[in-house]
Parts: sequence; structure tokens; C-alpha cells
Amino acid sequence: MADLSTIGVVGGTGSEGGGLALRWARAGYAVVVGSRSADKAARAADDLNKLLPPPCPRIRGMSNGDCAAAANVIVLTVPFAAQQQAVEAMREQLRGKILVDVTVPLVPPKVGRVQLPPGGSAVEAMQRLLGQGVRIVSAFQNVTAQHLRDLDHAVDCDVLVCGDDEEARELVVTLAEAAGLRAWHAGPLANSAAAEALTSVLISINRRYKVTAAGIRITGL
Repeated sequence: MADLSTIGVVGGTGSEGGGLALRWARAGYAVVVGSRSADKAARAADDLNKLLPPPCPRIRGMSNGDCAAAANVIVLTVPFAAQQQAVEAMREQLRGKILVDVTVPLVPPKVGRVQLPPGGSAVEAMQRLLGQGVRIVSAFQNVTAQHLRDLDHAVDCDVLVCGDDEEARELVVTLAEAAGLRAWHAGPLANSAAAEALTSVLISINRRYKVTAAGIRITGL
């Protein structure tokens, strides 16, 4: 099993990345949040630390590259438009590690319409870009950021975990459960196309029924 002593959250200054970082810190993990600006990341870490009850470990803020270098598991939570650029800038720091890709291929303004990229899915494109030297897992695409920062709020959505490496998938299931979420092994990385597409479906449901946090549940297990 990979070393989980430090988790890096690239894009941790955003709502979802920051919320996941907060929940993992509360669970006792050392967490680093990353941004293109180290100063912005440091400010975001300070804001998150104010929400943590003692004696939780303090969250640190770094540039994206330093964040990826400091952790053995890196969680990518940047917008789809910034995904490839962010990964290419960290290519060397990611080598030999696990990358958890949360990216959803939303193409404004029609974010409620499924628009998967050519070649299958956003996460498969990352695996082709980085090669087999990085173990990539897809997860957390369907979890709304709405309640992640509220540590007392149960997030009513299951997590689908897709990846070609079973050990890496199991590690991400562990991380999801540490964040207070229920997670399921959902098959190979190619199956991420379904999880990525589901986000646009959930956005459409939110709009139609005037809610903000529609999610999914796996039943019968």
C-alpha cells in the first residue's frame, strides 16, 4: 500500500479541493494544498486551519509543484480547462506516485449536458499523457462541494472509484471513507466515463428540482 503520510491536494484553494483537504486533516492526515501561487495556497491553508478542531494536524499551503513533491498521493481538483496544463507542470513530481483525478469535463455554458472528450474520458487522457509511471485513479466527481466544509454535515453521495491498479483503488476507497463518504470499487479507469458523465446529469437534476446537492447512492449491497 502506498504511503499515506501526506496527501497533496492540487487545486486545494477551490471549494471541493479545500473541503476534501479539511476532512482529511480532521481524520488525522498531514495535508498540503496547492495553487499556482504559493501565497494564495498559504492563505487558503490558514482559512482551512481555522475550521479544524484541535488537535488536528495543520494544513500547509504550497505551490502546485511543491505540493506534488511533498506528497505520495496527489489529488487533482482543478477545473477541466486547467487539467492538462496543471499535470504537465508537475510531471516530474508525479512520477512513481498515485494521482487521484477529480476532473469533470464540463464545457460552459452547457454544463448540464454530457460532453466527454475524444478518446473516452478526461482521466484516461491524463493516463495517456503521463504514461504508466503514474498510477491514476478516478474518484469524487459526483460529490458536491456544497457541504464538504461543514464538518458536521453528512455528505449524502457515494463515491465511484475507478482505476486499473486495484491497490491504488483500495487506497482511494480508504481516503473516501476517512472523509466520511461511502466508496465503491467501480472497475477499470475506462469506467470513469460514466462517473464523469453523471456530474452533468446531477447538475441538470439540481436545476430542474431547485436543489444544490443531488447525489448518487449504490443500492443492493
